[in-house]
Amino acid sequence: MAEETAVEAVGLRKSYGPVTVLDGIDLEVARGSVFALLGPNGAGKTTTVRILATLVRPDAGRVRVAGFDAVRQRREVRRRISLTGQYAALDKEQTGEENLVMMGRLCGLSRRRARGRAGELLERFDLTGAARRRTGTYSGGMRRRLDIAAGLVGDPEVVFLDEPTTGLDPRSRQTMWELTASLAGAGTTVFLTTQYLEEADRLADRIALLDAGRVVAEGTAAGLKRRVADRRLDLTLAGPAAYARAVRRLGATAVLRDPDRMVVGVPTNGSASHIRRLLDGVDPDGDTVERFTVYEATLDDVFLALTGRPADRARTAGQAAGEATARV
Repeated sequence: MAEETAVEAVGLRKSYGPVTVLDGIDLEVARGSVFALLGPNGAGKTTTVRILATLVRPDAGRVRVAGFDAVRQRREVRRRISLTGQYAALDKEQTGEENLVMMGRLCGLSRRRARGRAGELLERFDLTGAARRRTGTYSGGMRRRLDIAAGLVGDPEVVFLDEPTTGLDPRSRQTMWELTASLAGAGTTVFLTTQYLEEADRLADRIALLDAGRVVAEGTAAGLKRRVADRRLDLTLAGPAAYARAVRRLGATAVLRDPDRMVVGVPTNGSASHIRRLLDGVDPDGDTVERFTVYEATLDDVFLALTGRPADRARTAGQAAGEATARV
């Protein structure tokens, strides 16, 4: 593991009974970066994080976090990481300040230093005004911010955020994005799991696409999008027969197929000549395409091109069962 690497996993495998949740994944995360593991529910994201955070042992593979083996040197790893899950791990009867002071004491800080650290984090996460309110009275966004703040009391090298914005309203989600970016800006390595394409696109230096326990692609957002094209041309067809003919004519080049809306999408460079050629190929007589729209390529286009289905429809019953078991 190179000195500039914060997290490394090689050949990671995990099964629960007959269900394979992780099927030999490889990951490498640079220090001080934001790395996003992107995939639908049930893809294996939470299981991956639990293994990296030493909570679950892999069936096979090597894992190193912050320079230490996550299986044989778990105590050393735990001293250098924090994990924030999808649900806040806070005492609802204590105030926000009391929660952070308690965490500081658990991390070995003196009472005075724990109070000082709590004050720093409450200010950093815009919670000073609510510091002496019971956590049970906080909004979802406030609890999530406090939960992340609690994980930072010990000044970890690596922060694992497992779907940190799930269930938050758009404003709270935006705030969480800003806080996540600030962590990396301060030199902390952030390992983020998410099912939100925009979240990965906005925050991550590098992204791994996880589907059914396998990494199907990894790279920067821009690099992943270039795998399909800069843009996508969506064609709305006049009816079921026209839609079926278009799908047949486009074959494997169709990265989007939506029979409910009678829409097919194909990669394009966006030039007028290329769009004209695509239209002529699908509708040579000019009477079956009702309209067309050009979109910038998205990570969903990449996921669709690599797996044959959109990210929001990629969950399988078996993977869902495996992920549910992994959360126990």
